[in-house]
Amino acid sequence: MQLASERQLRLNVWRGSAVLSSLRKGTGPKTMRRLPSLSGVEAFVAVARSGSVKAAAEELSLSSPALSRRLQSLERFIGKPLFERRHHALVMNGDGDRLLALVAPAIDQLSDAIETIAGHGGIMRLRLGVLPLFASQRLMPCLPDLRASHPALHLDIDTGGHATARLGDGIDAAIVLSRDVDPALYARRLDRNEVFAIAASTLTVGGQPLTKPAQLADLTVFLHRDMPDTFAEWRKAVGMPTIEPVSTDLFDSGQLMLDAAAQGLGVAFMHGSHLTGAQDARLTRVFDVEVESPYSYWFVCRPRALETRPVKLFHDWLVGAMAATA
Repeated sequence: MQLASERQLRLNVWRGSAVLSSLRKGTGPKTMRRLPSLSGVEAFVAVARSGSVKAAAEELSLSSPALSRRLQSLERFIGKPLFERRHHALVMNGDGDRLLALVAPAIDQLSDAIETIAGHGGIMRLRLGVLPLFASQRLMPCLPDLRASHPALHLDIDTGGHATARLGDGIDAAIVLSRDVDPALYARRLDRNEVFAIAASTLTVGGQPLTKPAQLADLTVFLHRDMPDTFAEWRKAVGMPTIEPVSTDLFDSGQLMLDAAAQGLGVAFMHGSHLTGAQDARLTRVFDVEVESPYSYWFVCRPRALETRPVKLFHDWLVGAMAATA
């Protein structure tokens, strides 16, 4: 039974590749030739079946522009269009109908074969977008537990910016720092936090210890680009909404903010967990006031991605790990 299934899979793949070749060259099916990107064929099948780029993009956990690029790449490979472009719609032409009939079964069997292998001890890979400071302070210390719980699950870590925009196009899931998340995405809040004013324990203003918020008028404030409102929320909460520092310097690295503060260059407005995780004896919290942060860390992915085994396993483990360390 298994051998027969494998023979049928090879036959379907051969038929699909032969049709691609004939479409590209304008001849009948011959021997198997160079194949286009499988991701382009997968995108074509998804659009053909759903009748919508948007619906297909959601199914494949891609952005609509990313899916359109894959379709265009396939059409360039073949050398002719597979769809008629109409207002807000794509309609398959004759070549598209022909290609779908012969390639779709092969794609389905390839998907089944890969999922079968993945479920029997093969390595599962998750492409995760995450901010560097969260990765070093909170994720990495927990990874031995992840490996022990799910030894087949491996992470490709991406610390580049704009992770939410790249979901489905380079990364499968992300841990982001945000006020809220696009409702079209799946999102799970991982924590709630307070805003801390963090400075070097040796920092003084005019030779005086830093004890009063009014002294910030003579200092530089550091803010993270993903948390631009932390200082505004903090000064409003302490009853000084109009106080202005000498300068407000923006960083895209939380670790560099902590380093700058430790050097006595200014005051960093960050989360309490950032100070705790830094474990830096040079740093201290100044102005002992409680201010709830408008920002939280979130786990985010496209809804369809949560149905895949690597994303689901990591999501469930992460939620439990963050609750245990809260």
